[in-house]
Amino acid sequence: MPMKRFAMLLASLCLFGLAIRPAAAQTVLRDAETEALLADISRPIIEAAGLSPANVHVVLLQDDSINAFVAGGQTVYIHSGLIDAADNLNEVQGVIAHELGHVVGGHVPLASSGGAGTISILSLVLGAAAVAAGSPEAGTGILMAGQRAALGKYLAFSRNQESQADAAGARFLNTAGINGAGMIDFFKKLQNMEYRLAIPQDNSFNRTHPLSGERIAHLEDVLHHGSGWEKPTDPELEQRFRRVQAKLRGYVDDPQQTLRKYPASDQSVEAHYARAYAYHLSGYPQQAASETAALVAADPDDPYFLELQGQIMLEGGDPLGAIVPLRRATELSNNQPLIATTYGHALIATDDPQYLPEAEEVLRLAVARDKENPFAWYQLGMVYERTGDQARAALATAERASMTGDPGLAAMSARAAVAGLEENTPEWLRAQDILLISQNALEDRERRRN
Repeated sequence: MPMKRFAMLLASLCLFGLAIRPAAAQTVLRDAETEALLADISRPIIEAAGLSPANVHVVLLQDDSINAFVAGGQTVYIHSGLIDAADNLNEVQGVIAHELGHVVGGHVPLASSGGAGTISILSLVLGAAAVAAGSPEAGTGILMAGQRAALGKYLAFSRNQESQADAAGARFLNTAGINGAGMIDFFKKLQNMEYRLAIPQDNSFNRTHPLSGERIAHLEDVLHHGSGWEKPTDPELEQRFRRVQAKLRGYVDDPQQTLRKYPASDQSVEAHYARAYAYHLSGYPQQAASETAALVAADPDDPYFLELQGQIMLEGGDPLGAIVPLRRATELSNNQPLIATTYGHALIATDDPQYLPEAEEVLRLAVARDKENPFAWYQLGMVYERTGDQARAALATAERASMTGDPGLAAMSARAAVAGLEENTPEWLRAQDILLISQNALEDRERRRN
């Protein structure tokens, strides 16, 4: 099917690079254990790049293509398909190192490179549409006629950025003392993908990236001399990666596919993890509970096992039963915001007023430590609504709306919060800020329409 093949090809153009489409168009996957792992494995690379781990974020997107990119700023986006395809943790570190090369190089996203990027992508889309409509000759003509000079300049610009990111990423790995074999191995994966897609390997002129064979040769020459070459990955980190990879597969893959990959005969931690999600998502609560019970029995003080157990109980209609494991998970994780939010949700879901003060305390701490969590703000707003604090309920709604791209609701709610809160308090000032920002966003939207 031409359109399916085009989607795969377009994804390959963006491998290890800069964003063709905005990250906002994809679903962000948030999980406390996954985020902790990504932070730990990227920290030495970030420091080797001369950046601050406090300012650099690795974000996981739900997308089954094997891809990673940056879109300006200091955020690295990784597709779930890349985590699934990685053979080991070291390969993911190689990807992160390359993307940080783009960050440090100040590289601009593809579509922002002087307009040429927009021209090239538009030409590709028009050409593919013509082919899909049954006119391959017309499609070829469109592709060939798409402003060759601008396209050639753009592609050369892109290849140069990718080469710079390769070199910088290899340098960061060497400086951090991390084995560069994973970076090379992942490029070989991409090269094999290109072979399967019949992408030519003898001419880089029409490519956004250098030839994979050339990239591999250059990286091998640099990385083989690094202090971390052939250094094994920390076994504990590798095990954490296996757990994260399994739970991700259980969450995003078809449940039957997960159960085939992790059969009941596999009694490893990662298999229990994957099956718990697969059973839960496919509507088998008893089997899901059995898998989580096995995890908790193996390590009663693992906060992520307890979090999953509580989450499954909560979503299965037993919020009161979920309180015990979620309270313990919150304590063991030092009030990790995502876990604390689920705990706060369980407290509210009991519909018992006695739990509302505890829910407010837990959720206020969660949003203080993770302000980019709309679900936490939604739950906190529910607490305020149920306790009759309409002004703070309005402020929580304004916070949530502002981060989910709803300036109309944000403005309306912020205006209500300003009217009800005591003047010049931190919350009143915050409501004023949201009101101003959302009003500006609404005015910008109106100008664009006109």
